Amino acid sequence: MSQKNLNKKTTRLSQLPKADGTLYGEQSVAQNELERFANRTTVRRYEIDFTCPEFTCLCPRSGFPDFATIYIHYIPDQWCVELKSLKLYINGFRNTKVFHEDVTNFILDDLVALLDPHEIEVKGDFTVRGNIHTVITSRHIKPAKKSKKKS
Repeated sequence: MSQKNLNKKTTRLSQLPKADGTLYGEQSVAQNELERFANRTTVRRYEIDFTCPEFTCLCPRSGFPDFATIYIHYIPDQWCVELKSLKLYINGFRNTKVFHEDVTNFILDDLVALLDPHEIEVKGDFTVRGNIHTVITSRHIKPAKKSKKKS
């Protein structure tokens, strides 16, 4: 055995097949657009909660992955978010370099623009990194409609 071969170690990772094309899941994430549907229960206010425990994005400084659970809590007005589109939207951050504070606010802003809910809160609970546990919470409350005063 040559000296060159003694210094190289074959790993299991190097034996795995490499991606040679875009997979259907990757295509779905890349083509995703958040979708909404009409709220069919507007006679009362009610709450909707989503937990997204597999959120990932990339640190914009190091490129290392950041992991989080994203919690979305909202009170719909005229619109509700379609779940598959939300799943694909959340997965779209996987290869995005973004700070924790920004990603939490981006999600909030996009959902407010889509849904115009009575209230919404997005919480990003990020996995500990460097001995620091980060939780970012962003909220939006729709301003009250001004009533017309009679003169």
